[in-house]
Amino acid sequence: MAASSGASAAVVESPLQLLGALEAHAAGLAGERTLVRVRSGVPALDDAARMIDAGGLPAGVRMHLGATSEDVAVPPRGTWLVGDAFSGQWQQAFVRRRVHGHVVLLDDGLATVALARALVAGEPAVRASRTSGGAVGQARRVLGALVTRRLRRLARDGRLTLFTAMPLDVPLMTHLHGIGVDVVTHRFAWLATQQPPIAPAEPVVVVGSALVADGWVKADPYVEWVASLARENDVAYLPHRRSDPAVEARLAALPGVRVDTAGLPVEMRLRGLRPPQRVVCLPSTAYVLLDALHASTGVRIQARPVPDDWWTGSAAPSIREHLSSVLALRPSTDPRYRDEGSLRPPTLER
Repeated sequence: MAASSGASAAVVESPLQLLGALEAHAAGLAGERTLVRVRSGVPALDDAARMIDAGGLPAGVRMHLGATSEDVAVPPRGTWLVGDAFSGQWQQAFVRRRVHGHVVLLDDGLATVALARALVAGEPAVRASRTSGGAVGQARRVLGALVTRRLRRLARDGRLTLFTAMPLDVPLMTHLHGIGVDVVTHRFAWLATQQPPIAPAEPVVVVGSALVADGWVKADPYVEWVASLARENDVAYLPHRRSDPAVEARLAALPGVRVDTAGLPVEMRLRGLRPPQRVVCLPSTAYVLLDALHASTGVRIQARPVPDDWWTGSAAPSIREHLSSVLALRPSTDPRYRDEGSLRPPTLER
């Protein structure tokens, strides 16, 4: 993809999206100048942005903290880098405003895969609701359908790029290319040039999950799971940016558990880990991305499938399957954390 003329802008709402925007700029997908608009109202994101800014940004990048909905609604003259293409505010701006240059879709965890499948199938670009068992309102589906149609038109014009570190399967990649999407994969090349922060010293690092705060998983078995890990080794617990304060307090009171401070994306925070340290998590994007980052270090990245009795009544079967599908992207080799074959990638329909 040739970078569009004029200054580019990124809209980011999470630390992973922020890191993706910096990687995309460093990879040459956004031209010489990129303004990264960091959405307001996300404390963990603000902390991450300040820490990354202090450590040094790629040449040509400027950070705008506290971006408002009005900022989100203004498309740049150059490339528009989008962290959350399911965001209602961004979608409304996208369907109402003229797109001057290219659009680059950045990594947003499993949502990246869901968006890619929606584009291929021509289905509305909507994420499952965190309420009502995952049901999505009609108004959002109408808006999502408009977004999908417009993104597919951009793809046909050669103006849509998916920039991802997620391991998309071959059929999905083939179908994306078939509708005109330029898929650019990366392995955090810019991040590899940066000095890693001091890593946690504990033998076990637990990457916190948002499943409890989002209402999908019960708190009691989650806390007991972390406690069981701490009975074997000291544990550093890295809270998710969506974290229940009450659950976090319970974890901090457990013997052998140190709750780390929120800040840098885990992909940056845990770069300095070394064997025999290991990382443990519930199904999450971190499982896949950390494994890619530590492919050459020997640090084990393990995911624990969510037992059936951990799910709450709000987690409909389709939600459980979607949230657990990340395990199929990189099956664990540790028998204690291996997927037993019940989780398969969703069937891709033409």
